[in-house]
Amino acid sequence: MALGKLVAAIVGGALVVRVARSRHQRFMHPSGRSFAGDLEIFGRGEPGGSALLSEPARHDVTVRLSKGVGTRGGRADVRGLAVRVHLPSGPLDLLLSTAGRGPVTRHLPVPRRSFDTMYGSITAYRTGSGRKLYVAARPDPAGPPLGRSLESLAPGNRLLLAVRHRGVGRTVGRVTLGQELPPPVDAGLAFDAVRNSRSDLHPSGLVHGVRAFAYRQSQRWRGAVPASPDHDAVARTISRR
Repeated sequence: MALGKLVAAIVGGALVVRVARSRHQRFMHPSGRSFAGDLEIFGRGEPGGSALLSEPARHDVTVRLSKGVGTRGGRADVRGLAVRVHLPSGPLDLLLSTAGRGPVTRHLPVPRRSFDTMYGSITAYRTGSGRKLYVAARPDPAGPPLGRSLESLAPGNRLLLAVRHRGVGRTVGRVTLGQELPPPVDAGLAFDAVRNSRSDLHPSGLVHGVRAFAYRQSQRWRGAVPASPDHDAVARTISRR
């Protein structure tokens, strides 16, 4: 509980500063490239009561890989991975970023010098069974490298999607990048992991609650269309239900 409050305070303060300074652009991850893509869910085992992650299927996705501050070339930065799963009931957004690998640092964003690294949800997700798990992704070792710069990303790059519960990780699917989306489409994308979620797979905790406010403000200021209001989803996230 104490760690969660500390992380929420740190992230909350940083987001407020970034929002105030970024009235007409993304306040986080301003530099990025977006692709159409494919998500294959393997359906091997039951990862805690989430229909998306447990049932074998293929889904169209929109994928954005980005740099948190926007450093040039292959310089170190917090790398971001956003995946929008296009479901019949509407979009579901997963937002991951590079983090540490220790018990504490895996809850904090950590700069990396390459896109060929681990990505995590920083804080937990809840499933329909009430299980708490963390979502993660890593480059597919059987696929081409993603590289160090945004320019090195290309159709055909693949990432493996995984979940971790009580320290045990399980690979549940594969994301494959397809055709790159035009810059105006990339600029108009407005991801929202809180409102674009499901009752059986949604972010949980104060950090995501702070994001729910900050992301929406930034999206409005830069002229993007935010996700539809969903007060129940926000309350569900903050209350850790």
